[in-house]
Amino acid sequence: MRILFFVLGTIVGMAAIGTRAEAQNYPWCAEFSGPGGTNCGFTSFQQCMGYLQGIGGFCNQNTQYQPTVGPPAGYRLRHKSHTHY
Repeated sequence: MRILFFVLGTIVGMAAIGTRAEAQNYPWCAEFSGPGGTNCGFTSFQQCMGYLQGIGGFCNQNTQYQPTVGPPAGYRLRHKSHTHY
């Protein structure tokens, strides 16, 4: 009986501290040839093709891709300095 409570407590604890799984949101997908499969984790066509080199397959644009809202990565707001007299 103690083992059952221990296992149950462990499962509940793991579920409580687990993080939410989220889908990858990248614009390019690698479609594998052979048994198949898809990996939509690529930011550029060149990155996707480089991954497939030697494996076989092709790259397609991700139809589920939703660009993030906000300034592009690396974008920095510049504040104009004002001279007060």
